Amino acid sequence: MRITLSIIAISLLSNVGAQENKVWTLKECVDYALENNISVKQSLLDKDIAVEDVKVAKWNFAPNLNASASQSYNFGSSIGVSGARIPADFRSNNFSINSSVNLFDGFANVHTLKQAKIGLDIEDAAIAKMKNDISLNVVNAYLQILFAKEQLKVAESQIAISQSEVKRVEELVSAGVLPQGDLLNIESTLATDNQNLIVAQNTLVISSLNLAQLLQLEVMSIEVQDISIDVGNQTILGNNVNTIYNKANETFPEIKLAELNIMSAEKSIKIARASFYPSLVLSFGMNTAYQHRQSTVDITPFLFSDQLNDNFGQSIVLSLNIPIFNRYQFRSNVNKSKVSYQKIQYNLESERLRLRETIQTAYTDALASSKSYDAATTSVTAQTKAFDYAQERFSAGAINSFDFNQSKNNLVNAESQLIQSKYDFMFKLKVLEFYFGVPFVAE
Repeated sequence: MRITLSIIAISLLSNVGAQENKVWTLKECVDYALENNISVKQSLLDKDIAVEDVKVAKWNFAPNLNASASQSYNFGSSIGVSGARIPADFRSNNFSINSSVNLFDGFANVHTLKQAKIGLDIEDAAIAKMKNDISLNVVNAYLQILFAKEQLKVAESQIAISQSEVKRVEELVSAGVLPQGDLLNIESTLATDNQNLIVAQNTLVISSLNLAQLLQLEVMSIEVQDISIDVGNQTILGNNVNTIYNKANETFPEIKLAELNIMSAEKSIKIARASFYPSLVLSFGMNTAYQHRQSTVDITPFLFSDQLNDNFGQSIVLSLNIPIFNRYQFRSNVNKSKVSYQKIQYNLESERLRLRETIQTAYTDALASSKSYDAATTSVTAQTKAFDYAQERFSAGAINSFDFNQSKNNLVNAESQLIQSKYDFMFKLKVLEFYFGVPFVAE
């Protein structure tokens, strides 16, 4: 037993270790999330239930068949013609088999089957919507890790610069070229850079943890593969909002789901109206009864006689049920179904309005991000030149450490802003492409 538990533990640790050492691609992350997400699995089970509903609706057209059997024993006595009490015990066995078929029910079964098939399509649309949301979240979390990794590289490069400057200023201070205050300022800058490094490291750890939790992995962090960030391809912005909306309106599962709910509500109205139609049922039955009776002969009290009765019957019944008055129940069911239908129609309008507003916002955000990215690129170029110039002047003793640190901080902020705007712009382009029917990850 202990050996078995040890093997299981080693296997689990090996799996965890393999996941920790694995470098995940974006496609692997999305595929894994869609395959293993608990909510998706639950929705797939809901679809299995919908499949069973379709099967039941199909079998409603078939005849039913039921069999029954019973056995009874009765005992007691009765008064004979002579006035004497005589025993009257008997036992009986009954066997029957019955079948009925619904010849006409106002087409309720037809509409029920169609509604069940629509329900299956509704589950497919709901699963597609859920998978879209999960994919969107995974892509965002993945890009956050890449963003954090680049921020960490910036922090590390700034520490390298500060360490080099500290060493150089120490030599100049020792030679009496620069005052002690310049060294203190540079050391203070290095301390700030170390603090920024810790913040960048923590941000990367948290981003990695967020993706691991989103994938529902039993690890604290995962390593992801770097991807090329191409923000130069802005073809999607060449389309206007209406073009993107019209494409999304045709394919998006939220819209499809709302349309299917309307179709299902229409069937509910027809099913409710079927109650006003007459129903016609054809029934078949066979019944066999065996009765064994034991009693004494009245004129000879001590002489017993046995009687065995064997009955066999068949029946064919055609039943017509015509609804005349049902205390307003049928009419109320129809009215309620109509009200539900109107509510669901409003839901479709609401979904379309929400989709249009979302696309309008995404398009506006993408345009703003494009301008922000261009501005950040220009800013980094300018701040890099300014820092190089400040570094030359600081080395020559033309400016003090405060001005040098100010130039360095400006460059760090510009680089950080560029990284942030780059990933923000890329994600918003991906969102717009997604609404246009382009998948997040190429197959």
